[in-house]
Amino acid sequence: MSSTPVNLREKLRKLPDQPGCYLMRDRQGRIIYIGKARSLRKRVQYYFREASRRHANPKLRGLINSIVDFDIIPARNEAESILTEGRLIKEHQPRYNISMRDDKRFLLLWIDIEEPFPQLRLCRQQKAGKGIYFGPYASAGAARATLDFTEKRFGLRKCAPRIPDTETWRHCLNDILRYCAAPCIKRISQADYLARVQEAAAFLRGERPALLAEVREQMETASEDLDFERAAGLRDTLLRLEAAIRQNARMRLPPDQRAEERKDAMAALAQAIGITTPLRRIEAFDISNTSGTLAVASMVCSQDGLPQRQGYRHFRIKTVQGPDDPRMMAEVIQRRFSRLQREGLVYPDLILADGGITQLRATRAALEKLGLSHIPTAGLAKRFEELYAGEPPAIIRLPKDSAALKALQHLRDEAHRFAISYHRTLRNRQMRQSQLDDVPGIGPAKKAGLLRHFGSLRDLAKATETEIAAAPGIGPKLAGIIKAALRET
Repeated sequence: MSSTPVNLREKLRKLPDQPGCYLMRDRQGRIIYIGKARSLRKRVQYYFREASRRHANPKLRGLINSIVDFDIIPARNEAESILTEGRLIKEHQPRYNISMRDDKRFLLLWIDIEEPFPQLRLCRQQKAGKGIYFGPYASAGAARATLDFTEKRFGLRKCAPRIPDTETWRHCLNDILRYCAAPCIKRISQADYLARVQEAAAFLRGERPALLAEVREQMETASEDLDFERAAGLRDTLLRLEAAIRQNARMRLPPDQRAEERKDAMAALAQAIGITTPLRRIEAFDISNTSGTLAVASMVCSQDGLPQRQGYRHFRIKTVQGPDDPRMMAEVIQRRFSRLQREGLVYPDLILADGGITQLRATRAALEKLGLSHIPTAGLAKRFEELYAGEPPAIIRLPKDSAALKALQHLRDEAHRFAISYHRTLRNRQMRQSQLDDVPGIGPAKKAGLLRHFGSLRDLAKATETEIAAAPGIGPKLAGIIKAALRET
């Protein structure tokens, strides 16, 4: 990692040894690749090793050479990181994910309810129209274990024909093994078979918890009979079924139930902080700079637990010189809330300052000068995820799995992402200006044309004189001047 910039070396050293997702960015701050990892530390550091560049295939080498920064999103477990990765890739469509992907999707379970004798199938894509879908499942093992258990428990058929008959039965082992209700030989009526299908669907929705209790009872019986191999198999099946059904139930929560959960999270947060009025709007602030240069701040907000992106704001720091995050925070709070005062706009129900107690004190001092000390404030320190609130500020340790803490973490991370993105934009703009604007014969139009032709300043710097001369409107003479200027920087 000897060639890695100093600021990235520090980020790499601080990477957590836990599951999560990583987002690789290029010089323009664009997300070019999103990946998941069992250990963020090991996986992300891999991209910055010289050996990785040397031994990578051409596509991977192209990705590695394009990376200039990264962000991470820690997860509680590997399954959560898999689902997060899929959601982020669909949202951002990064260049290298598209060129390197194998088009695999998470497994779903599907029942075509319009069939005369429906069966449970695995699929990877949900199609509009007929059918009931369950999932997606982060673990293929969990999906297949759920399929196997559900087919056997409810006697659902596995055969291919749309309407099975006696000829189908002759070539089928499932009836012989007593796993299938055998509608093919009229052992069960169509109405009774459809009733079994409905019961299977209810089980997959999490509406038949007694069936899991049956599996647990069988596991305990096998253990008591010293049949430890069968007990271990039932234990694994039970764990996978519980995880799959829990996940599926969560994915299928109706909007009103999700809204109720968010409302409960806000109520729990208000109670923890000591706010007696309803907690609806939260504004979160973060600072980003490189040793005090190009200092910026972000403000993101949520309403009733949902992000309100149209209300996001960013700020250039104007009055603070050098690395002094608390003073920068005070400046931003003063600017934001003095404007709300002047324009008679509504104040948030809570202000969240990223960075802990020092930023919180700076926030309160700025509000006090404006006569707005009645607005509730809190600070969230990332190191131990400790919440500071009250007067004087006290540590509030919310449970790690509490919805209230997760809501704050999401908002804090969103503020950090928004600030970093703005800071990176300014840094890249300054870099382009400092390296091309002083080159004789290069005006705004030629500069834009060069960047458009080569894709980035880094790729331009790597190009040969001949390649630069071939760019529209350049020619050999100007190419030599550009190449010499880029060598000097």
